[in-house]
Amino acid sequence: MKEHSKVKIKIAFVSPNAWTMFNFRREVLQNILQCGYEVIIIAEQDRYASLLISMGCRFVPVSVNNRSLNPTDDIRLFLRLKNVYKEYRPDFIFHYVVKPSIYGTLAAAILRIPSIAIITGLGHAFNKNNFISFLIKRLYHFALHYAYEVWCLNKEDAGFFEGNKIVPLNKIKILPGEGVNTKHFKKDSGTGSKNEVFTFLMSARLLNSKGINEYAEATLLLQQKGLICKCLLLGSIEEHPDAVSHELINRWQRKQGLQYQGFTDNVKQYLGKADCFVYPSYYNEGIPRSLMEACCMELPVITTDNTGCRNLIIDGVNGFVCKKHDPVSLANKMERMMQLNINDRTMMGKRGREIVETNYSMDNVMVYYNKLLETFFSGL
Repeated sequence: MKEHSKVKIKIAFVSPNAWTMFNFRREVLQNILQCGYEVIIIAEQDRYASLLISMGCRFVPVSVNNRSLNPTDDIRLFLRLKNVYKEYRPDFIFHYVVKPSIYGTLAAAILRIPSIAIITGLGHAFNKNNFISFLIKRLYHFALHYAYEVWCLNKEDAGFFEGNKIVPLNKIKILPGEGVNTKHFKKDSGTGSKNEVFTFLMSARLLNSKGINEYAEATLLLQQKGLICKCLLLGSIEEHPDAVSHELINRWQRKQGLQYQGFTDNVKQYLGKADCFVYPSYYNEGIPRSLMEACCMELPVITTDNTGCRNLIIDGVNGFVCKKHDPVSLANKMERMMQLNINDRTMMGKRGREIVETNYSMDNVMVYYNKLLETFFSGL
């Protein structure tokens, strides 16, 4: 992307928190900054805000409760975003996840600021066909009419938005996920599977729909068969209607052998020590970042035939695919993985990395941002 030196164009990014912007989109932000744009991050302030500022971004704290069902909170968010946009006057805005995509798009439209809504996955709200899912569809339909484009991370989500007449097909673009830094997530030379005890790892948001209960039950089934392995779990416990409780995790540790490791900022060190990555999700995924990271680290993966997951994992090629909601199917695949010789598992890992490097690297994703901004601001 060419550098803009004549005019300091302001590009705003709106997300629920600073953590997601720093951990998932840092390379995108760095690239846009290097091209001479001014970058404004609008998000909930946390300890990652200072890291974004040190990169050269301007940070504007806005409370974004993406899980609240209180309409008063939504009105406040709309008014707050409208006031921030009016004050800072960005030239273009990228909105991530549900509420910024709805209320941010409307606020931007009122001020005649072009914006893009990035749908990172349909999420928990569409797990059931109820009033909440109906309401969100209607809000999406109303708001996204005013978006310059809508970016989805997989064909299924794009089909959902087009099939439900939320967004016309000509306004939808499909990104190759949100990308992963293949230079950072890379197996260290000389390392390999050297564990005395076969080690499975699952890293995810601790939501029931991520398949954590199935993972815990599969762990117990393997123990009951006399198979010796470690089953590790990484992630933070959230305030969320679908969240797994502290009490349940403690019970899994006491009675089912699951080893909870808490939350980490350095998932790479755990991936580097695992033999296989497990992700039995039935959540409405975009393209799961944890799967991309595991594949980059040349780990074979066990996942479900689920939206987003099937984009990355091909059964028998770079991992195994199990049935959703089925701990027996998962346990069988985990046992099968343990029975493979190290050469077969190594080959699966290499194939997984090749898939991500070819289709889902951060460089591939930045092409979409670069092309959009170059086209939109070509006359400046």
